Amino acid sequence: MTEESRDGEILIEVKGMKKWFPIKGGMFSGVKTYVRAVDGVDLQIKRGETLGIVGESGCGKTTLGRVLLGLIPITDGSVLYGGEDIRTIPDRELRRRMQIVFQDPGGSMNPRMSVRSIVGEPLQVNRLAEGAELTQKVADVLDSVGLKREHMNRFPHEFSGGQKQRLALARSLSLDPEFILLDEPTSALDVSVQAQVLNLLEEIQEKHGLTFVFITHALNVVNHISDRVAVMYLGKIVEIANTADLFDKPAHPYTHALMSAIPEPSLEKASRERIVLSGDVPSPADPPPGCGFHTRCPIAVEGLCDVEEPPLEITDSDSHRVACHFPLGPGMKLPVLEDTKIRPEDDDEPATIVL
Repeated sequence: MTEESRDGEILIEVKGMKKWFPIKGGMFSGVKTYVRAVDGVDLQIKRGETLGIVGESGCGKTTLGRVLLGLIPITDGSVLYGGEDIRTIPDRELRRRMQIVFQDPGGSMNPRMSVRSIVGEPLQVNRLAEGAELTQKVADVLDSVGLKREHMNRFPHEFSGGQKQRLALARSLSLDPEFILLDEPTSALDVSVQAQVLNLLEEIQEKHGLTFVFITHALNVVNHISDRVAVMYLGKIVEIANTADLFDKPAHPYTHALMSAIPEPSLEKASRERIVLSGDVPSPADPPPGCGFHTRCPIAVEGLCDVEEPPLEITDSDSHRVACHFPLGPGMKLPVLEDTKIRPEDDDEPATIVL
């Protein structure tokens, strides 16, 4: 966390955000339905903090991030950047203030462009530097991410995975933004390289006073780098808290299941039990009524959870909110029901949670 985040200033505020993608109900039906990728999200991102967003594949994490950046239009609600609706901010100004680092850095770069062109292109497009000045700015930003001046004349295929991610980060830093969205930036890297990239991100954040949103499925990574964590399920945020609070006392049954799937680093037998939820994530094109998690939840109550959607409400502190009719308190465990498997951590069966 940087100094800027300590005063609690809100940089980005999301109000009732929805992003629905239209689809046709059938080949000949002509009935239009929607995939509710993000379905009513309220969120505040503080200046200088790192907010982690976690959840299973298909829960809406990446869509949420791209709407935050204005890369795809919002269906309903609003995204305020510094108190101003992003739809009213000119694209060029928005891109200078907000940047993204993609999961696959190689896929986001033109293989025919040199490093100087890749990192320097944003400066040229925004008419901030040319010629020798451009070369010097590119050299400076490469140095800030641990790359060298002589790398400028190389091409993306000449770099390792970790170096490509550093190059992608250098490109995002070239315009000196305030906010960077990191979309699973370490998922394709070896563990040792992941640690290097995470340490680099923390150094850069402290130096430049940046605000990060870190999208990932790796809870151990988000535990290391994030100040706060938001848990998403079926297009909604079901729990959000300071990182320590979320990991020490998760309140939502879904968060409990995610936490139980984190691998234990110890070689000794882990004491934690692994929770394997029954069934699959419902389709975002046809979400269930009430709480979206009730079809897989071992503590769901018929007539309430399948009818009434729980609001995202404060639990034990202002910073910890959960959307559950029966939030779990510290030390509480999910009960074992017939359709819910809870097994010892040393069982070799793969977990059914797909992160």
